[in-house]
This record gives sequence, C-alpha cells and structure tokens, in this order.
Amino acid sequence: MQQTIISAEMRDNAGVRSKLTACRAGGRIPAVIYGLDKKPVSVTVDAKAIAAVIKADPNAIITIKYAGGEDTVIIKATQRHPVTDKRTHFDFYRISLTEKIKVKVHVKLVGECHGAKVQGGLVEHTMRELNISCLPTEIPHEIELDITDLHINHSLRVKDIKYAKAELLDAPDQIVVSVTAPKEEKVEEPLAGAAVAGAEPEVIAKGKKEEGEEGAAKDGAKPAAGKPEAGKPAAGKPEDKKPAPKK
Repeated sequence: MQQTIISAEMRDNAGVRSKLTACRAGGRIPAVIYGLDKKPVSVTVDAKAIAAVIKADPNAIITIKYAGGEDTVIIKATQRHPVTDKRTHFDFYRISLTEKIKVKVHVKLVGECHGAKVQGGLVEHTMRELNISCLPTEIPHEIELDITDLHINHSLRVKDIKYAKAELLDAPDQIVVSVTAPKEEKVEEPLAGAAVAGAEPEVIAKGKKEEGEEGAAKDGAKPAAGKPEAGKPAAGKPEDKKPAPKK
C-alpha cells in the first residue's frame, strides 16, 4: 500500500462561505480530519497534490502534517460541485495501521473471455467495486478477476473471488461478471390477408352491382337488352297486322 505525505494548513472560521470560496479560488480545498476518538481538525490541502494522490491510488494511506501535529488517514468521502464536478471538500478519516478498516476496491477484468471471443457472447460487468475489510497496509490497489475461461450463460459471483488478505463483505451470491448470449433480432411477418404494396385493386365480383348502379336504373336508365319496357313489344318482333276488310 502506497503511503504519501501531504502538508496541510490550519483553517479558521471553518463555516464561513466567503472564506471557503477564497480558499478554493487560491487552489486549495477545505477538509476535515476526524476519527479515533480525537478532536476534529479543519484544514486545507493543495488541490493538485491531493488530485495526484487520488489518481495514483484512491485508497492510499496519507500522512497529513499540519501545525501542531500529524495524522495517518485515508480519504473517507469527497464532495463535488454539482455543475463543474470539481472537488470541493474532503473527509479524512484517522486510521490505525494495526486495525482493520472497511474500504471499496475497484474490480479489474483481465484475460480474453472465451464466451465473448469464440461464442460471440456479451460480457456484463455488474459489480465494479467490492467492499472489503483488511488492514490499512494490505488494501489492494484493485482486485483482478480472470475471465478467460468464462463461457456463455456462466458467471462469477462474490463467493468465487479469493483474496487471502481481505474479507469480502458483499453478499456471496451477488454476480460480479457474466456472459450472456447475444439477443436475436425478431423479424415481424406480414399479417395474413394484408395487401401487398403495389398490388392491383380487388376486382368486383361478377353479378354484384357497383355502388350507384342500382340507383342509376331507377332514374330512367335504359333497361338491359332483351328486356322490353312494360306495354311495348320486344325489339325485333313486329306486331301482327290484320288484313283490311273487303269493300
């Protein structure tokens, strides 16, 4: 475990907003040191110095030196600006190097997954951090998890991780990483009887009148051939002529 020394300045008027704003504008970040049944101490730390420590190891053991004393601490909490996301405050928690503490550790996946590379599956990294308990000097930078032999529909759970120097605190059956089969795209089939684009319009069945035909006949349209009107002889059949009487 990396141990780093940072110098801090004592902070007066800890709750005054104008003092806090001026502090941040000057490249320093307000912080409080507490724990181990000691009185809390309000300090400021250099923004660039603490950022470098976090980048190297978020769980680094830090020795903070200030006027009148020093403390061995870890970063317990960080506050950020809601808009800029810049760090605005730190909580430093005093620790004893001989007593176990609880911390979160990043999970790093290593190896080429068989289920993804050969079988075309998808790797789902569900838990990216694990809660552990261990001595401060044995906090790992990260926990590596080999997924080389992981096949489709297989997973690794918390209980499958072995780390001798720390106790895993998460539920044993929680899935850390799994490999799932790719989802098949469903092709929707056209509904039965649906009209095909570009098809010819349906022909009206023979013997059925089109809309308006019946009304046209009622309005005086000519009757169909071969059907004489009432009171008239059929076409092509002249009336029988009687011979004129002799004078």
